[in-house]
Amino acid sequence: MVKLILTWNIKPGREQDYFSFVLREYLPQINKFGFEVTDAWITVYGEQPQVLLGAVVSSLSKARQLISSEEWNQLNEQLLDYVDDLEVKLTEHKGGFQF
Repeated sequence: MVKLILTWNIKPGREQDYFSFVLREYLPQINKFGFEVTDAWITVYGEQPQVLLGAVVSSLSKARQLISSEEWNQLNEQLLDYVDDLEVKLTEHKGGFQF
């Protein structure tokens, strides 16, 4: 299993639109791509990214194929209307919290 870790900061003043987009479009689309969302974290104190989203997929080759697709790029371009500092990382899935 491979874990996809996404981090970002919500743009000030875009919080309501952001949450609507993420819940109605972003998360369902990630699931359609074949990722299983495992966790979502909000930073309330400190100098870390404001949001961390984790999802798993069966293999590294599948993960790379998905995140290099045009559909993935289009979805994340939409996300960038609401967030800054988007980072995408693939790592071995170890279970529990991973950063």
